[in-house]
Amino acid sequence: MKFFIIPCLLTVLYLSLQLIVKQTQNDLTLLAIRPTTFSFSPAPYPIVKSVLAAKSNALQKSQVSVSAKAYAIMDDESKVVIAVKNEKTRFPMASTAKIMTAIIGLEQFSLDSVLTVRSSSISGSIVGLVPGDAFYFRDLLYAMLLPSGNDAALTIADNYPGGQDAFIAAMNKKAAELSLSATHFADPSGIGEDNTTTVIDLAWLASLAIKNDVIADIVKTKRATITNVSKSKIYPLNNLNKLLGTDGVNGIKTGFTDEAGGVLTTSQKVENHSFIIVVMGSKERFADTQELLQSITKNVTFQNVALPFIQSSRFSQPRHKP
Repeated sequence: MKFFIIPCLLTVLYLSLQLIVKQTQNDLTLLAIRPTTFSFSPAPYPIVKSVLAAKSNALQKSQVSVSAKAYAIMDDESKVVIAVKNEKTRFPMASTAKIMTAIIGLEQFSLDSVLTVRSSSISGSIVGLVPGDAFYFRDLLYAMLLPSGNDAALTIADNYPGGQDAFIAAMNKKAAELSLSATHFADPSGIGEDNTTTVIDLAWLASLAIKNDVIADIVKTKRATITNVSKSKIYPLNNLNKLLGTDGVNGIKTGFTDEAGGVLTTSQKVENHSFIIVVMGSKERFADTQELLQSITKNVTFQNVALPFIQSSRFSQPRHKP
């Protein structure tokens, strides 16, 4: 009996192993022909030509000669930083702080909201708004973003629920939400030297802002005319951005104070690709930016690379559409 059971057990074991091997082979065959469950899509990736591709700041070291203490060139679609100088150093941002003022204002007010000028006690670049006058929010955006009116920025903040202090708190809260960890706002106009950021943070902020349809339309405007609500006063406005409309430049904001020096955030579209260029602490902000724009044309090409989609926490917030 014992001699009969052992061969039976061996036979059963052999047949079981054969079944396992067969099933494994079938599974491997299915796995080989089954398409991947990961979603990949070709993305144009900026490639810096020749030896410049060795380091992200290779343009700076090899070909770019600018007066700016810090700068950054970022591909707007992939968010790849193509060239950078002093990316971790915080500098006063001057009137580029008004980019965030526009973002917070658009979250609170409709374009037809009527805001009242409450104070004129502000220095620097002003439009000449008179206390007591009322303006549509849309026109205040033009007054703030074209000639960089500090009085327009202050009016927007003064009409925010809770006033200027609450507005500044909202600016810093938004910066934290966007992971702009090196950015701090002290006033809505950027006139104070305590408004500080880095070129990288400022590039991300400019990239976000230019995707807002209202901001994009305003910052590409060279000249505009606004009035108060009663139409008793007329204000002709000129954009301070000398590069606007040249070499694909379509924005975004100038800035200058004695402490900050020249600051300029630029959006440029070349063929189907958009770039964000930032210079800070510059003696010649427009000439410096032109030099950086030329370096893009000479040294940057694109290659379609299959990359998985990765969403940055900086853009996890939904874009506001007024």
